[in-house]
Amino acid sequence: MKLINESSKTKIVNNIIVGMLAIYGISQKRFDLSESTLFHQLVTEVISPMQEGLASSKKSLSSLWENYLVIVNTSKENTVLKKQISRLESDITTMEEVRKENLRLKRLLNYSDEMSHERVMAQVVGWDSANEFKVIRLNKGKNHGVKVMAPVITDHGLVGYVYRVTDNYADVLTILDQNNRVDVIVERSRTHGIVEGVINFKCALKYIMRNEPVEVGDKLITAGVGGIYPKGVKVGMITNIDKENFGMTLSIEVVPSVDFDKLEEVLVLIPVDTASTTNVVIPATAPANVEAKK
Repeated sequence: MKLINESSKTKIVNNIIVGMLAIYGISQKRFDLSESTLFHQLVTEVISPMQEGLASSKKSLSSLWENYLVIVNTSKENTVLKKQISRLESDITTMEEVRKENLRLKRLLNYSDEMSHERVMAQVVGWDSANEFKVIRLNKGKNHGVKVMAPVITDHGLVGYVYRVTDNYADVLTILDQNNRVDVIVERSRTHGIVEGVINFKCALKYIMRNEPVEVGDKLITAGVGGIYPKGVKVGMITNIDKENFGMTLSIEVVPSVDFDKLEEVLVLIPVDTASTTNVVIPATAPANVEAKK
């Protein structure tokens, strides 16, 4: 027991000595706080704003570069989108033209359903530039069944007749030509007359006696005589009657039902028997300078 007590006392003394030495060491350590010199303060005041500016510039440049990349990517996307929009608009335009053409062809076919003729659909590809559309050229010919003297119509009315044909093309003498005479009937009064071409895309109704009951606005249809045109096809409308002349017949102006300036598709009617060509006048010098349609 005595040995244990002496050992404990020794440990206590040692701990006290170590603690005292530690306290003495700490008390002897100095923490010197030096004040900034004037030169150090001056350098700090000058350099710090520059450092702050550089940091701000770095941040701005980084933001500018990011914005530039965004703009470049957006510009590329806009270019691609514009091309896509242009292509889509072109496709829409093409589809709209096809739709309109289909409607015209449908009306044209429906209009000719009751006629006892074979039908050949054709497009206008040229005209006689020297004669104000009095002669037009079609893209169908003998290989497609087109024959000379075949009447040509649209859903709006009479165009003319085929007077010259090759294997793949046909020339049509329109009702605007003076050599093309069409027997017609005034739809309202059933008065007979002859329509001939004159100038400025107009025609004249001839051989109408002064006492005939015709009026401005009367519509004309084919009479069905002469062996060329079927009966009942629209020809035009009376727009002016000159009653001031002193002849036995009236001078009557007619506007065709067909707008020749906008003519695109036509229907060639192929009669079952084309042998009869009575009262048909073919020009002695048929126009040859038919210009391609643009």
